Amino acid sequence: MSGGSVENERRLTGGRLKPRTLFFDRACGLCEAAVRFLARADRHGTLVFQPLGGEEFIALIPPEVRAGLPDSLVLLPGDGRVLVRSAAVLEALDGIGGAWRRVARAAGWVPESLRDRVYDIVARNRGATKGCLVKR
Repeated sequence: MSGGSVENERRLTGGRLKPRTLFFDRACGLCEAAVRFLARADRHGTLVFQPLGGEEFIALIPPEVRAGLPDSLVLLPGDGRVLVRSAAVLEALDGIGGAWRRVARAAGWVPESLRDRVYDIVARNRGATKGCLVKR
């Protein structure tokens, strides 16, 4: 995670927050539900949501990077990094602030390999019931 607060980002961007772009699978109900949750919780408007494989995705992520991405949420936090799996989730939660920042920072103490294993289990099983765990 970047470790920067919303206030620090405002200072570094001349008072305007630099949005983070979260790419997600629009065909997945679980992903859609996660995006709805994040959009409601994002009181500062720090997240922008775009579909994986859409025009913004193709424009912002070079082909060689796209080729190596796992089946995952993808977050561009605005600092040149491309985050996937649990790192993308934690950075998004950190960015929306409030209690979710504390949750993200606490979860950050769990080794990334373990967090990603859990993420991958959920992602692998999201299709267990007619395409996804959560109905759209």
